[in-house]
Amino acid sequence: MRLKRYILLFILLTVVLTAKARVLLPQILASNMVLQRDKPVNIWGYAAAGEAIQVGFSGQLKQTLADAKGKWSVILDPLKTSAVPAEMTIKGSNTIILSNVLVGEVWLCSGQSNMEYGMRKIAKVKKPLKEKLGYPFDELEKAHNSEIRIFLVNRKELGKPDSLHRSWNVARDSALKSFSAVGYFFAKELYNKLHIPIGIISSAVSGSPIEPWIPKEELQNGYFKDLKAGNDPGKFYTPMIEPLSPFALRGFLWYQGETNCFLKENITYSYKMKALINSWRLAWKLASAEKTKQEMPFYYVQIAPFNYAATKGKVILNAQTEPEFWEAQAQLLRLPNTGMVATIDLNDYSDDLHPTYKWEIGRRLALWALAKDYGQQINYAGPMYKTAKFRASTATIEFDHVGSGLQSIDGKALDGFTIAGADGRFVPADAVIRGDQVTVSARGVVKPVAVRFGWDEAMRPNLYNKDGLPAIAFRTDNPLTKQFTPL
Repeated sequence: MRLKRYILLFILLTVVLTAKARVLLPQILASNMVLQRDKPVNIWGYAAAGEAIQVGFSGQLKQTLADAKGKWSVILDPLKTSAVPAEMTIKGSNTIILSNVLVGEVWLCSGQSNMEYGMRKIAKVKKPLKEKLGYPFDELEKAHNSEIRIFLVNRKELGKPDSLHRSWNVARDSALKSFSAVGYFFAKELYNKLHIPIGIISSAVSGSPIEPWIPKEELQNGYFKDLKAGNDPGKFYTPMIEPLSPFALRGFLWYQGETNCFLKENITYSYKMKALINSWRLAWKLASAEKTKQEMPFYYVQIAPFNYAATKGKVILNAQTEPEFWEAQAQLLRLPNTGMVATIDLNDYSDDLHPTYKWEIGRRLALWALAKDYGQQINYAGPMYKTAKFRASTATIEFDHVGSGLQSIDGKALDGFTIAGADGRFVPADAVIRGDQVTVSARGVVKPVAVRFGWDEAMRPNLYNKDGLPAIAFRTDNPLTKQFTPL
């Protein structure tokens, strides 16, 4: 890791020297960008050693000197929300003017193909079966909001100085075609509710497992000390995440897991995701001038139902492989300032690893942010298992995030529940909503000891809350709870 950083620094310095000591900026600082409001904002770059640098923006004027290695940075005082295009001026031996800069909310989205999934694909998907969730096939034609800005990370370019300053774009036309659909619809929902500028950064790689997004050293200590992490730890973190860490953000969005599910991971994935969350938060904390103990929000997506059991690979999978992975993902809710979007209802076709409802996934991610970070009084999650009480032949399940009540979304009897007695054999169960709880029983199970819900990759259960959000799959006999230490 350190060797790579030294090599990168050498390249940067070489570029600076061969550029006749011109002041240069990183890719992420460019015209059309959105700066994070209400936080100190880093502005940094490269110049000749000892060169005097002056940065002017929004009535502030900051000065500094480049250090012996040609690196410099200034910190702008927290900025107020502004949708009025402004100029930022950086002066040294040359002058750089960044135009059309706004101030609002900035988020980073990352993961594998379902996060990378570009907007151009939306117009080509099969018409969804769930009409209530909409079908924005013409979004590319309608998108023209100049207050939503996008930055698509180029793995090979992000770590290099930039002399063009064109890497941010208004979310429309050709730039939007290649951009993350989930990220865009998240930004659109935030804008529709907040009416302030939104900046969204996408840094995702199709087919990537989680390990390359974690600093290598994080997978060599603690839980992983005696384990082989595999899958190129740090491969994408170093060129695609770390260079962004000085740039002030509100929080992170994560949609990844299919590749690790194919490997039949469970508790190990929980620890890897914990390492990712903690390391990203620490990277931004170390690079930031903000003095706060609050952890940056991290909202993520449970992978959608898929017929994993039918796949033929090195690892043999079954119908419970994915529910066990969902369970591993859900463990991260025990970390502070995390949130999880369920997608158990968002795949019409079991052979499609890339469900089409990206607009709804973006909206559901935005619900977490709107409630937790922007103070809106809304229900932001589907029913989540809380406790179970077993009495006689009945189990009573209590949920969090009930909102205004539970419902069967199709008006039919609840499905997706199974129950087991002391013999451990699970059988289909009858489930009935009683207030904010669900009672579960089955003929022949006299003394139940465990209940499972949605515990099969093929299930599409009909238990929702009245806000239209689906219940999350669970099992009361979860063995992971005592294995995963959140802090």
